[in-house]
Amino acid sequence: MSPAAINSGRSGITLILGGARSGKSAYAEGLIEAAGGGIYLATAPAPDEVSDPEMSLRIAQHRARRGDLWKTKEETINLSSALRELEKQKSPVLVDCLSLWVSNLMADSLDVESAVNELATELRQTSIPIVFVSLEVGLGIVPTNELARHYRDHVGRTNQEIAKLADSVFFIAAGFPLKLK
Repeated sequence: MSPAAINSGRSGITLILGGARSGKSAYAEGLIEAAGGGIYLATAPAPDEVSDPEMSLRIAQHRARRGDLWKTKEETINLSSALRELEKQKSPVLVDCLSLWVSNLMADSLDVESAVNELATELRQTSIPIVFVSLEVGLGIVPTNELARHYRDHVGRTNQEIAKLADSVFFIAAGFPLKLK
C-alpha cells in the first residue's frame, strides 16, 4: 500500500514481513505516518519494568519512535474484536505484530486456526487501511523442539492467510523493502 492509498481513505491490507530487527516496524510506521498517523494496535503484553526490563525498554523505544502521530491500543488476544471496534474511528491501523499475537494465543492454549479464520473474516469486511507486521519464520533451520515447530507452523500459516487477503506484501531485509505482491 502506498502512502497515497492510505491518504485517500481507501481500505486496504498490507503485510510487512521480515526477520527480527530487520526494520519492518519502522517501515510499516512510515506508511501510516505519511498519511498523518493512525492507531498502533500493539499485541505485546506490556510487562512491568521489574519482571522484564529488556522488553519494557523495547516497548518504550517503539513508543518514543512513533511520537505524537499515533494513538496506541493494546490487545494481546482478541485482535478481530479490536479491529472491529477501531474501524469506527476511521483511521489507518498498524498491527504489530501477528507473530507475537500467535505466541499469545498459544501461551493461553487457544485455537490458533480458529482465531486466524475469525481475523480473516473480519478483514474481508473492513473499510479501513490496516498494515500488519509479522516475523518471517520460514527461512531458518527446523526447530529442534515440538513447541517451536508448532509456533513456526502457526506463524507461517497465519502469514500465508493474511498475504492472500492483502493488497500489498513486503519483505524487509536490513531496512530495505522488497515488494512481493
